[in-house]
Amino acid sequence: MLMTKELKQQFTLKITQANKTQLIVILYEMLLIYLEEARQAYKENNAEEFRTAIKRTKACLHELMASLHFEYELSRHLLALYGYADRQLTKADVRFSIKELDAVESVIIKLHDAYETVSMQDTSAPVMSNTQTVYAGLTYGRNSLTENLADQGSNRGFCV
Repeated sequence: MLMTKELKQQFTLKITQANKTQLIVILYEMLLIYLEEARQAYKENNAEEFRTAIKRTKACLHELMASLHFEYELSRHLLALYGYADRQLTKADVRFSIKELDAVESVIIKLHDAYETVSMQDTSAPVMSNTQTVYAGLTYGRNSLTENLADQGSNRGFCV
């Protein structure tokens, strides 16, 4: 899966509706997509796109690192895992190699699955307020998804 314009729009929508735990899950999902983009660029022998995908992967990882709350013991363990992943990504970038990406993916998938489980139990409100409400459902058309936006005339400035 590649980060297409449509996928970016989907992530943007998910972010506006997400609570803190769901935001972490979204970052993991984005990171995994960028890892896949790096693999694809490697297969095509495109070093420039490979490095761009690694840079985007690292940006997600650095955002995860910045979101840690060190008053919790778990944060120090997560920082160690994120540091390991960051070093592996740097090696992959320097060596133009995908061998290191497998180790990163293995760590991130496990963390993603754990946070996804936790996010199902997190009933806190979305981080952003004053966003447009979106309702999605199947229409009468065969397998087509329609999104309906509520409050279209109201002020849609995002408040965090």
